[in-house]
Amino acid sequence: MSSLVIHSATIYDGTIGGVTRNGCVRAEGGRITHLGQFDDYTLWPDADEIIDAHGAPVCPGYIDIHHHGGGGLAFDDGAKAVEHVIAKHRAHGTTRCVASFVTDDLPLMEQRISEVAELVKANPHLLGIHPEGPFLDAGHKGAHPEDKLIDPAPEAIKRIIDAGKGTLVQMTLAPEKNHAMEAIKLLSGHGVKASVGHTSCDYETAQQAFDNGATILTHCFNGMNGIHHRAPGPVIAALRDERVWLEIINDTIHVHPDVIASLFAEAPERVVLITDAMSATCNPDGEYMLGSLEVVVKDGVATLKGGTSLAGSTLTMDRAVANTITKVGVAPDVAVAAATSHPATAISMDDKFGRIGVGYPDDLLVLDPVTFMPTMIYTDGEKTEPATI
Repeated sequence: MSSLVIHSATIYDGTIGGVTRNGCVRAEGGRITHLGQFDDYTLWPDADEIIDAHGAPVCPGYIDIHHHGGGGLAFDDGAKAVEHVIAKHRAHGTTRCVASFVTDDLPLMEQRISEVAELVKANPHLLGIHPEGPFLDAGHKGAHPEDKLIDPAPEAIKRIIDAGKGTLVQMTLAPEKNHAMEAIKLLSGHGVKASVGHTSCDYETAQQAFDNGATILTHCFNGMNGIHHRAPGPVIAALRDERVWLEIINDTIHVHPDVIASLFAEAPERVVLITDAMSATCNPDGEYMLGSLEVVVKDGVATLKGGTSLAGSTLTMDRAVANTITKVGVAPDVAVAAATSHPATAISMDDKFGRIGVGYPDDLLVLDPVTFMPTMIYTDGEKTEPATI
């Protein structure tokens, strides 16, 4: 079994306040075996790889619980896309992810989810499946085809749960739709996190959804009513409820940096950085597909063809974290937590992923101390060269 020692590092263990300065981390056989002070590295002079970090940040690999694809392919494309998409995002520091699916005809979604579910069981880097639809509000549909949106009737929910074969970890729905509260309870009973999103719901309906078991707000501020002093809406409902995790897309396009700063200031322990990345991520500008919809990417911004609606993003997790630190002004330990232990906890996998600690996977990133972009990437102890674009 190969062994790795990184010493003289500023280690962010994935938790807020979890910082070891001049620290040392050792891993062997794909698992972390030691976290301590820098001179501990002398205990393992025969390690296969010994890295002097010279004070650079080291953190857990990033976990993206909401992205759709990259490198020209999407999870909707089925088995052929999965390894390709995972590899593209791994080169940007994402060592574990959840496969998200956009709205389509229910039988087609069942087929695609069933196919990818088999790969979730075989691929430890794919943590589960997130159907983002088809139970969404037409008025806040974003890049989801309106003619394929349906109510979350129990039989429809059960069909998607069955297609997932135990791999569903999250499902986005609009809580104001018919049967939605029943659907939230049904999802919770099957261990699936119900997520409020693409919704026209008001503050009270969002509260009701959270009381019935919803625990995530899908890409906070996007695809929902905003904050008004007489109509606070779902964002305020989520901020006031400590049970709820707050997804945010920090590409500086979807949400203004000062708004993101306010979110972190109000609930730093519950923010989850996501990408909502679509197939064009890591690719040049051009025309792409998002499910059944045509998308144009110009200057890295994805919009529906012939319109102005944002169609996911071309964001990667390394850039999301770097933006949070360098453009929003969030402390590194808080930004790292939002990309590691927080997403893991949001889908109840924090006992397995998202931290630097004994027994956790050897998912490690060495970051540039100025840009906070990865300079070294390890997944289960295997090294990946960081992407240059």
